[in-house]
Amino acid sequence: MNGAVRNPPRRLVVGISGASGVTYGVRVLDALRDLEVESHLVVSRAALLTLSQETDLSADDLTAKADVVHKLNDVGATIASGSFRTMGMIIAPCSVRTMGEIATGVTSTLLTRAADVALKERRPLVLMVRETPFHLGHLRTMTALAEMGATLAPPLPAFYARPKTIEEMVDQSVGRALDVFGLDWAAVKRWSGLKGPVVE
Repeated sequence: MNGAVRNPPRRLVVGISGASGVTYGVRVLDALRDLEVESHLVVSRAALLTLSQETDLSADDLTAKADVVHKLNDVGATIASGSFRTMGMIIAPCSVRTMGEIATGVTSTLLTRAADVALKERRPLVLMVRETPFHLGHLRTMTALAEMGATLAPPLPAFYARPKTIEEMVDQSVGRALDVFGLDWAAVKRWSGLKGPVVE
């Protein structure tokens, strides 16, 4: 590891791509506000379409949750350079197309360029991949990304937390993804061991 991850500023890049599950990105932004971490947001066009289908939020409602908003095609943005220090990047949700671009290093937007920067600077990159079932090509892409240093974190429910609402399931997945950056969000319900008699 190089020196890029030592004492990083409390600043995280947040990407939202066009997969179903835009609420994960929304709650990442809410969590970072709770944790007083500066958020740098970049959103794909497809994500804005998904936002309109899956939530009652407008694009302005979404961007208002971020500290800094970057345009998708702004190749001169701060987050396009490794010299701009951050804690890393999370893409929530991460579409298969976005995942594929990052894996090849052939990036066409600021969203995937910022992810490439995280990888080359050896900063944490968390991809909340939303797809099922996976075919072999998806799995090979994920393997390549894991070998490059990315963390693949499909948002899967943790039933030990006894979620009562969809919101609780979303928050648990978001909080566990933020754990990768050393961020402890209060919404996460931590495992505290088995209760009752142990069956042998």
